[in-house]
Amino acid sequence: MTASLGSFEFESGGEISDLEVAYETYGEYTGNNAILVCHALTGSHRVQGTGDGQGTGWWDEMVGPGKPIDTRKQFVICANVPGSCYGTTGPQSANPETGDAYGSDFPTVTVGDWTRAQRRLLDHLGIDRVRAVIGGSVGGMNALEWAKRYPNRVEKVVPIATSARLDPQLLALSAVSRRAIVSDPVWQGGDYYPDHPDIGLALARQLGHVTYLSKDSMADKFGRRLADCPPREFGASGDSPDSVPEFAPDDDSYRDVESYLDYQAQKFVQRFDANSYLYLTHAMENYDLSAGYDSDSDALAEFDGEVLVLSISGDWHFTVEQATHLTNALRDAGVEVTHRVIDSDHGHDAFLTEPESVGPPIRRFLDPETGRFAPVHASLFAH
Repeated sequence: MTASLGSFEFESGGEISDLEVAYETYGEYTGNNAILVCHALTGSHRVQGTGDGQGTGWWDEMVGPGKPIDTRKQFVICANVPGSCYGTTGPQSANPETGDAYGSDFPTVTVGDWTRAQRRLLDHLGIDRVRAVIGGSVGGMNALEWAKRYPNRVEKVVPIATSARLDPQLLALSAVSRRAIVSDPVWQGGDYYPDHPDIGLALARQLGHVTYLSKDSMADKFGRRLADCPPREFGASGDSPDSVPEFAPDDDSYRDVESYLDYQAQKFVQRFDANSYLYLTHAMENYDLSAGYDSDSDALAEFDGEVLVLSISGDWHFTVEQATHLTNALRDAGVEVTHRVIDSDHGHDAFLTEPESVGPPIRRFLDPETGRFAPVHASLFAH
């Protein structure tokens, strides 16, 4: 589904005449059971497969009848964020003033813009207050922004595998990813349509995937084994010799871990827009929970609901220590908060790939029988 929300002014000062937001809903709205799910960096509004031939959703094992976010009880909304390329207005959308893609003319976006657009969508749907906002990775930043910006419109917040801001190491890696894209000759300053800077985007995505896995998971999954297949091409067409990087190794030094990264890159360039990747990573890089306030706790002081912070032991993208800092800031703000560490060697992606670990605490936290603002005790999440 797509909602036309009218003119939208971005926090950067740019404006578009009509913001279209792609979204999906699951379950039946009863007036007090709305759950907003915020997707991660390259996710979409399709949080659950719909059985319409469009494939599976990105959180199929978490959202649905009888699942941790139970659509028999909850009304789930997920919206694609501005700047993305899955139906919501972004750089590859047609600019109504020119008829061409916005490209580099699309306004800079922020996590705050995503939150404001979601609020506009909820207004459009007639939903004044949500029972919970849930998000992982940069989607967790999006969820935190709800507690900061609209504290009276949300009861519970579940930030998963996230933090109040990127640390310098992640900022550095993100900068290298951006440079990979803008160094691609096809990029042309962001006005490359109908072409696409596949090699630059593929390299950026490969670097991202390295940060999503832990050392242990990479050792278990790949080791130092040589691959039994030739290097993959990065081009979206899959058959252009120009899409093969000049530094592609000979078969006798091509390893399983490289084959995995090439496979992920090949899939990614077929589905995602390079400008959108730049815009969304820029929003993540610039997010700072304390912006406009003296501290993180000050930013959250108006929120009087409950928070469940979930972190992953093997995650070095957003660490347990960063989640602990966030938990302490919430506690200092007087917010009822529980921090649950998910024991997993998988790394950052565990919030997507291990529903058996992530699901139970979320199910219990959302259970209406716990009460609207019932205290959240550590015993609630015992195995």
